[in-house]
Amino acid sequence: MTKEEKVVSSYILMNKLKDVVRTGWKDWNVERERIESIAEHIYGVQQLAIIMYLTYEEYKNLDLKKIILMLAIHETEEVFIGDLTMFQITKDEKNKLGHKEVHNYFSRFEDGEKIESLIMEFDERKTKEALFAHYCDKLECDLQAALYNDNVDLNKQEDNKTYYDERVQKLLKQGMNFGEMWLSFGQGLYGYDKNFTKVSEYTKENIESIKNNNN
Repeated sequence: MTKEEKVVSSYILMNKLKDVVRTGWKDWNVERERIESIAEHIYGVQQLAIIMYLTYEEYKNLDLKKIILMLAIHETEEVFIGDLTMFQITKDEKNKLGHKEVHNYFSRFEDGEKIESLIMEFDERKTKEALFAHYCDKLECDLQAALYNDNVDLNKQEDNKTYYDERVQKLLKQGMNFGEMWLSFGQGLYGYDKNFTKVSEYTKENIESIKNNNN
């Protein structure tokens, strides 16, 4: 395979993420003409990372370029294994499947292990950059749920297994709407630092105005 063929074939392979709709939105039967793809999520989470970095002084010591690159490739595995949610597979199971495919993919490049190592760092969450990127990845999803709030009918979830999850039901029974539920779910699960928590809580408290701005 020539270098040119490698470039084009690899681009075409990764380009598939533009057409893969996020599983969670399909599961919740989001009623909208266009639903977010994985590629659009990647764009959104990179933008959120830049915004958080520029807004809060505490993040100025982080390597932003490293974070953006990490987020640009963090969904590479989903080309091969699909978009599997935490309600379908455990973190360890997904990492085992994903890391195998990521290694196979990047091994085609001479210095591919340098990029592959960033995915491993992201998944391990042991560095400040990886933890920040992880928070961005999760909060971006919850913010998108807030934007989809009016596009989800909670009375039309008969075939949605996620809807019946005990943690989800506990929040919905408190009278929360779709967006409020996901924001609260994230606050309780991901261990956000104070700034990510404040952004999440602000969104939850202002969901009516936020969703109106999305129309």
